[in-house]
Amino acid sequence: MINLSFYLPDPDSAWRKTWDTARQIDPAAVTEMDLRYKYFGVNFELTVDGIEIVSRKGFVTLIDLALSLSHAAQRIASGEDAAFGFTENEEVIHLRQNGDLVAMRSSKRPVQASIGREELVREILNFLRSAHSKLIAEVPALSTHAVIGRIPPG
Repeated sequence: MINLSFYLPDPDSAWRKTWDTARQIDPAAVTEMDLRYKYFGVNFELTVDGIEIVSRKGFVTLIDLALSLSHAAQRIASGEDAAFGFTENEEVIHLRQNGDLVAMRSSKRPVQASIGREELVREILNFLRSAHSKLIAEVPALSTHAVIGRIPPG
């Protein structure tokens, strides 16, 4: 079983300001770089069968993560290996095909787990739909931004 989840920062967290500030901007005028790396900080967690691949303790930017996961899901679905990383730190999660399974390992921690390819792709798509829905709920004007259009809607 896989758990791919994101959590908004606590109200007193400096990362919460990445959401508050985004509500005050004109989304049509925001560049892809700013959307990916400046706004929408979240805690992200990835576990497989109880094995913590990515700890919920760190923060990442949701749009950058969503776009990276979308690319990884496309590669995995087509039978290729993939990887995704985080702008905020050097960690990379490697996804290697092994028959119908995908082995996941972190470049920073000595952990590894395997999951079925179809389950992984399905859960990434669920994560992406959830991210899209949350972004649009928080900043409705984002719905017309081309970058957000590359994240599958809920």
